[in-house]
Amino acid sequence: MQPTDIGAATAAYERWLRESMPLVASDLRLKHARMREAPLPFLRGTYYQWCQRWLEHGGDARAAMPVLAVGDLHVENFGTWRDSDGRLCWGVNDFDEAALLPWTQDLVRLATSALLASAEGHLVLKRRSACDAILEGYREGVRTGGSAFVLEEDHGWLRRIATGKLRDPVAFWARMSALPPATSVPASARRAITAALPSDARSSVSFRRRVAGMGSLGRPRIVGIGDWHSAKVAREVKAIAPSAWAWVRNRAGAGAPPYERLWRGAHRVPDPTLAVNAGWLVRRLAPHSSRIELGDLPTERDEERLLYAMGFDTANVHLGRLPDAGRLRREVTGRGRKWLHAVVADLADALERDWLAWKALR
Repeated sequence: MQPTDIGAATAAYERWLRESMPLVASDLRLKHARMREAPLPFLRGTYYQWCQRWLEHGGDARAAMPVLAVGDLHVENFGTWRDSDGRLCWGVNDFDEAALLPWTQDLVRLATSALLASAEGHLVLKRRSACDAILEGYREGVRTGGSAFVLEEDHGWLRRIATGKLRDPVAFWARMSALPPATSVPASARRAITAALPSDARSSVSFRRRVAGMGSLGRPRIVGIGDWHSAKVAREVKAIAPSAWAWVRNRAGAGAPPYERLWRGAHRVPDPTLAVNAGWLVRRLAPHSSRIELGDLPTERDEERLLYAMGFDTANVHLGRLPDAGRLRREVTGRGRKWLHAVVADLADALERDWLAWKALR
């Protein structure tokens, strides 16, 4: 049994994580500081603790049908990418904590994050409206069999959100160019980045250190930037570890999350640059190939519609490799519409207690 006190749990989890990779001490200190700022960044940075609280407070939702789930799902785990035909796509952005979990877990965590975002002024929706929007989107996704979000002739409202002014290419490449040089680049990371870049950009590549994310903050993360046809291109590698769910369940020898199965599910349009190479997750970085933070959202947006879309895309993920979609449809319909409110309220209270305990630590 893993420790449940937030201080002891964090120390134990990070010891476990070091068995998979060398952690970046300065990034961990930054993560710990950001976790003190507010409950939402605390939620994002402590999926290992969330798993324990889910086991304690999930109630009968824990008995729901297992699916290949995102795990660390929240309102800032959505973004855009270009598919192999250059089309702009939107959906879940990060599968670092993917595992076999009850389908309810992703919805509860997503709704809890929306509640915290509202309490911190990032969203204006109340808890009931947020929960209802997410659940309705998920129910419709499951009922219809799912459908990917390709932001071309359809989903114009979502395209306007995804291409807001704060994702301007000039500002993006200025931030990339300002990244500090990477003083030490493992040979495997160097090879993974070089192989992922266009061949004509490989001779000009420079390696930079990037500090990003919350849940993965502390893991080695390196960016390679090259020149290609008079403009910049970039690829990033991030060290891979087993899901924190394996740590909570004391599952020794757990492998990497099943990235490939999730990317290429029936209702995902894959980013052709995504790859796993020698223990590194490789992806393209570009103005519209990145996560959408709450601060990137335009002032005018339909939040209820956005959360509905998040619920729908969660169904896309769950349905992608599911052998018995009929069972999931029956469970989703049979569970009704009110269960999510109560579970989210309990877990949000438990999370706030953990956050206050973390703030009190020195």
